[in-house]
Amino acid sequence: MSNVNLTINGQKVSVPAGITIQEAAEQIGAFIPTFCFDKDLTAPGACRICVVEVAGMRNLPASCVTAVAEGMVVQTESPVVVEARKMILELLVANHPLDCMTCEKGGNCRLQDYAYRYGVTGGAFVGEKHEYLPDSTNPYVYRDLNKCILCGKCVATCNAVSERGVINFAFRGFNTRIATFMDADLKDSECVYCNRCVAVCPVGALVDKNMMGKGRIWDLEQKQVTCTFCESGCNFNVNYRDGKVVGVTAANAAAGRPLCLKGRLGINFMQNPDCIEKPLLKKDGEFVAVTWEEALGIAPILEKLKVINK
Repeated sequence: MSNVNLTINGQKVSVPAGITIQEAAEQIGAFIPTFCFDKDLTAPGACRICVVEVAGMRNLPASCVTAVAEGMVVQTESPVVVEARKMILELLVANHPLDCMTCEKGGNCRLQDYAYRYGVTGGAFVGEKHEYLPDSTNPYVYRDLNKCILCGKCVATCNAVSERGVINFAFRGFNTRIATFMDADLKDSECVYCNRCVAVCPVGALVDKNMMGKGRIWDLEQKQVTCTFCESGCNFNVNYRDGKVVGVTAANAAAGRPLCLKGRLGINFMQNPDCIEKPLLKKDGEFVAVTWEEALGIAPILEKLKVINK
């Protein structure tokens, strides 16, 4: 594949033809914010927070969907780009709850991070605000549409699973929101609670209920492991706090298979105070602890093997 030569923030770059400006910028460590983009999902270019300035172009193109071209000159943090991003953030924050101190996604929220980076406080626009009732009717996902920024990542990852497509965009204009079929609660939909949508949500609109109140992102230590409940071998992160397991989350929900309820709720077996450490067999009417060899019925075979080896 041939290469394309361009300049990003004054630095000459040679990258493979066909990649996007965003991918090229990543190769030199140039920061470009994103909401709707995920390399393992579609690239809708909808949120516009990733706009950059390209010499010769009249508008500011979205870097996640704009391919590089020979001789292109790109600025990722020029004054006009920064002003555009601040405007987008101000519009988002104007209709967003500012409860960052108590929000479960505090410290792990892109809107919070970008607002801090660009000095956005939410005072630029005043107008009507959404007042949706949070959906906490199911035991696995807490959904607060007041915090949704309509990035569409949850829709994309749900539609990436064959015959899933539980959620999509609904209604129009100011009333546009992410909804299930007939705008029913998740518990009344065909949602299987794989939590793919929760894993890719960049803000606090979707939260794993099993992780609520367990700690902020900086309180938790994560270790990636492979689930052994079935042959699928899903990858997930075990979350520790003070050395104790507090929950599990999908490692890469967009790229791979989600973590099913069996895998995510398996932690309950680990923390069950009545969990036995040895197998039990009923002898003389009572259950007694035995070795695994005896429980599996292979103790006599092992005894015969010992005799043969002698």
